[in-house]
Parts: sequence; structure tokens; C-alpha cells
Amino acid sequence: MDVLGAALPAGALGAAGGGPGPLPAAAVVGAAWPLVAAVRGRYAAGRVGEGGAVLPVLRDWLAMLGLLAAVCVAARLEVSAGAWLPALLPCLALTAAHRRLAYRRTLALRRRARGLRRVLVVGETGAADGLTARMGGRTDDEYVVVGGCAPEGAEGTVDTATVLERAAELDADTVFVVPGRWTTAEGLRRLAWALYDDGRSLAVVPGLVDVSRHRLRLARAAGMTVLHVEPPPRRGLPVLLKRITDWVGALLLTVVLSPVLLGVAAAVRLSSPGPVIYRQVRVGQGRRPFPMWKFRTMVEAADRMRPALEAANEHDGAMFKIREDPRVTRLGRVLRRYSLDELPQLFNVLAGHMSLVGPRPPLPEEVERYDDTELRRLSVRPGITGLWQVGGRSDLTWDETVALDLRYVDNWSCAMDAGVLARTFRAVVSARGAY
Repeated sequence: MDVLGAALPAGALGAAGGGPGPLPAAAVVGAAWPLVAAVRGRYAAGRVGEGGAVLPVLRDWLAMLGLLAAVCVAARLEVSAGAWLPALLPCLALTAAHRRLAYRRTLALRRRARGLRRVLVVGETGAADGLTARMGGRTDDEYVVVGGCAPEGAEGTVDTATVLERAAELDADTVFVVPGRWTTAEGLRRLAWALYDDGRSLAVVPGLVDVSRHRLRLARAAGMTVLHVEPPPRRGLPVLLKRITDWVGALLLTVVLSPVLLGVAAAVRLSSPGPVIYRQVRVGQGRRPFPMWKFRTMVEAADRMRPALEAANEHDGAMFKIREDPRVTRLGRVLRRYSLDELPQLFNVLAGHMSLVGPRPPLPEEVERYDDTELRRLSVRPGITGLWQVGGRSDLTWDETVALDLRYVDNWSCAMDAGVLARTFRAVVSARGAY
């Protein structure tokens, strides 16, 4: 697919007289595209069918452009960039689509317990059981735990021969080691040697949860491998770039969606008595309160009616949600279903209160009940959309909501923002969890 998606458009342009002949053009581009992907490890075992296909493919495509430019300079070929750039776009789109389909096929196979790697977990009982339970709750990983092996005896040691025997008995191709008091550098090295000689692989599980790959860095110290966990960006160029992107994006969306904004405002004004815009105090970055703006979806005095409805709250934790809230107007249900009531928050983004992507902005009374872990959600600007919105919204439990927000807070990147924005459209159209 990669070769054809690159070679055919290039050959067609060459046939039309856009540079070299059709065969040389098709051969060079058709070889360059998979070569770049192979050098960058896209075809390596464990990477075929991985998620997040768009940005890696875009980076590969830009690298290919640089490679082709170098080839043209070395061969003294004069080509038109205006003609060749459009001809090279199909390979970008086709490869991204193909890898996305491959990822979905891989997920479907894993959910049917096919194409999985069988794992033997080696570690102390408590830690090993925790890892096994966590992995058992996921169907999108390539690993399935088939058994465990715990330290034995008063000294709490794990015999290499016992691990090999247990792995062979369960037909495990990978051994996950959970470090503990029983592990030593020399013991791990000898276990690795034995497993490699037996045709099996070794993985050490450091116990990190929800840490993205881009925050991990390997280093060497006294002959040992050290895993550095980089802190999430809170200042500097990445944060400045995010703020600029937020402001420009909000401004463009406000201009493009201005007819929708005006239409919804008129509908709210005509459908029920009360103001068009509902102003509510929310808590933002650093626990600073700000006025958040939404199109009104409830009857007047809805806030004064809330205490009488507390017993009907269908959400756990600090959030208040009722699927059939009697305060919501008929038009309000439609606006909430498709998130149209959130559009005025674009002005919150322009004012610097919010971001396009971030955690859900909480109410002050919710924040009063937060513990230290939940307060970490307030270390970044709240967003119009976020992992909570694209992950199920009100259908999620409070713990799931907090986990998604903390994953964003700790692992934020421009690539993550782009992915959330792309998934937001599908979440809005499906209206899952919106009420």
C-alpha cells in the first residue's frame, strides 16, 4: 500500500511531463517512502497497527520531502515544487488511512483474543496481582497474562530454572518482571540470558502509570540503564505555542461559526424566558475563579432548584448530573446533545480563561471536596473539549473522569491536543454521554 500510494501519483506526474520520466519518478518516490518509514521503525514488530497514525506519518512525509530534495540536488534535476507537492499528498493520506485501518483490525483481533503475546508475570504476590488485574481490564493491549511466578522461601528468591519451567508450561513468550526486594542487577542479567537462550523475551515493569512515551528517556549510569521521566511542560515555548494555537483557533472558529452562534442565540431568546447567555463561576488554572459562558439550556432560577434535586444525582464523586434533569428546556436538550451550548466558551478561550483542549472546568463547590490528587486537574487551563468529552462524557464514573484528566495534565503535548480535537467531532455527532 505504501509503495503504490507513492509510486502511482509520482509516475502519473512524470508521464504528464512534470519532471523526470514516469518510471524513474515512480521508482524513486516508491522506494523513498517505505525507506523512510523503515528507517524510522514504522514496520518494526509491535509498531504495526499502533494508534496515533496521523502525526508519525506526517513526520515521515516531511522527512521524505527532504530526502527527495537531496536526491534532486545530487542528480541535478530541476523539478517544480508546486507540481510535485500535490503529487506526493496521496501517499500521505493513503498511508495514514491504511495504518488507521490496521490499528482497528489489530484492536478487533485482540478483543477476540487473537494475535496476543502470552505473558508470565514474575514478582511478589501483591505487586504481581496488581499488574495482572490492571492488564486484565484492558482489551486493546497486545499482552495477555497467562500465569505468575512468585518468590519462594524465607529469603524471597526466584530461581531462574523455575521461571523457565513455568514459562514453558504456560507457553509464555514474554516474561514481565515486577522489581522488588528479590531482584538484583546480576540476577536480572542472568534471567535475561536464560530467557533469550530459551527463545523468550524479558520486560521489566517499572510501575509507572499513564506516562506517555515522549516523557521517557533512557540514560546510562555506572553501567546501569536509568529511566528518566521528564516533567510535563508548564512553561516555555510549548506552552506559548499552545496559547497562540488556542487564540488563533478560537478566533477562526468564532468567525466561521458566527452564523451558528447567532442562530442559536435567537432560538434561545424565542424559546423560553430568560437571558441568552448563562454565566456561571467555574474554577480554572491555579484555583482561580472565572466566569464561564454558555448558551442557556435551563429554565430561569435553575441554580436555586439544585438543592432540591441533590438526591436525584446520578453521578458519583464531586460531579452533579441527572439524565432527565427537569430544569432543562426542550431546546436545551437539543443544544446539549450536540454540545452547541458550549460554543460561547470560545470567548473564554480568547479571554485567556480556558483552552481549546483541557480538563473539564469544575464548580467551586466541587473543588471544595477535591483531595490532593483531584486538585492536580487545576494545574493547567480547563478546556472546551478534552479526554473526558471524547471518552464518554457523563457516562464515565468520577474516578474515570479524574484519571482521564490527570492523564492529560501529566502527558500534554501538541500531538495529544490535535488528536483530541480530531476525535471531538465524532464525539459530538454521536452525542454519547451528552445530557
